[in-house]
Amino acid sequence: MKILVVGGFLGSGKTSTIIRLGKEFSEAGQKVAVIVNEIGEVGLDGDVISKYGLDMTELTSGCICCSLKVNMKTTLTILNKDYHPDIILIEPTGIAFPQIIKNEIDLMDLKDTTVQPLVTLIDGSRFKQLMKEAKNFAMRQIIDAEILCINKVDLIDEIRIPILETSVQQLNPKAKVLLLSTSKEDGHWYEFVELAMGDVPSQHGHHVLKTTSPETEVIDETTGKAVEQTLDSIEASGIASYATEFLLDGRISTELAQATAKDIMTALKSRVIELSPEFVGHIKLFIESGSNTVKTNLTAYDQDITMEVIDTETGQVPRLKILSAVSSIDHDKLVNLVNDTISEKLGDQKIGFKHNKPHDHDHSHGHVKPIDLVNNN
Repeated sequence: MKILVVGGFLGSGKTSTIIRLGKEFSEAGQKVAVIVNEIGEVGLDGDVISKYGLDMTELTSGCICCSLKVNMKTTLTILNKDYHPDIILIEPTGIAFPQIIKNEIDLMDLKDTTVQPLVTLIDGSRFKQLMKEAKNFAMRQIIDAEILCINKVDLIDEIRIPILETSVQQLNPKAKVLLLSTSKEDGHWYEFVELAMGDVPSQHGHHVLKTTSPETEVIDETTGKAVEQTLDSIEASGIASYATEFLLDGRISTELAQATAKDIMTALKSRVIELSPEFVGHIKLFIESGSNTVKTNLTAYDQDITMEVIDTETGQVPRLKILSAVSSIDHDKLVNLVNDTISEKLGDQKIGFKHNKPHDHDHSHGHVKPIDLVNNN
């Protein structure tokens, strides 16, 4: 069994990469499972991955990098026993330190298991903003990586790409730096698959990457001192985060879901910018319609809101689910802003709703949910 951890800051493209990796190896005859961790107890990306036909286990209570050591082992054991995967793909929350997760798995000494090189994705389209708003945290993710992928290269001016490559390589000279776009099927993607998965056969051959975890300090340029590498990634990130869900009164059309999602996200972007003019992070909103789920994303103050419609079977009670993680903003203000904006816009569209109790990330290390294996075969 091979285990691959794909880390990266919020909005770096982890979910899209994992979905494509899963499909890549499934089509090559490999049995793939996915573990997703979200902030708080409202799962979002796990829903997306399961809707694409991959088996998914979602760990959503507490912070994966500091409280799920035992649970991760239990999850891996259950997956291996009940599902027998050839490959397990792990997507940590974007404000976790993936190296800590990989180290914990290494220490588990699981039988017949190989942990692949640690992958960190970098959103090349907003690298400058990320290094400004969450530099020390982003640096920690970068220097811990064994494979660094500058993602979304299709959104970057070609003249900037060599500069980005050089900058990223200087930050972590020991890592292999790759260019990547999960929206394209090209040589960059094939190289990534071969390097990340080593000797696992795929549709495009295989390659073995032998590497060791880098041991580099993060230096704060202001003080010239090494940044303390705390295990509490949420605190270290400087990101306020909040996840919650609203139950909708009855099914709505896809068109109404799209219009509502656009209204909410447009208002959220404007109001967040008032409090944090150059924010980075990730705001993800899902609205379930009768036969689809409308998914919207926003990753920074100067980025466009994106939207896609995913075919899905809605539960008995349609839901609106949101994860917000934003730099340089007060946590309580973020909570109020999200709740007030959603309530206001649902009211404007005459959509009845009930707000579930907020599932706020409070750094608690207990109250872990039971583990469910969702089989979508």
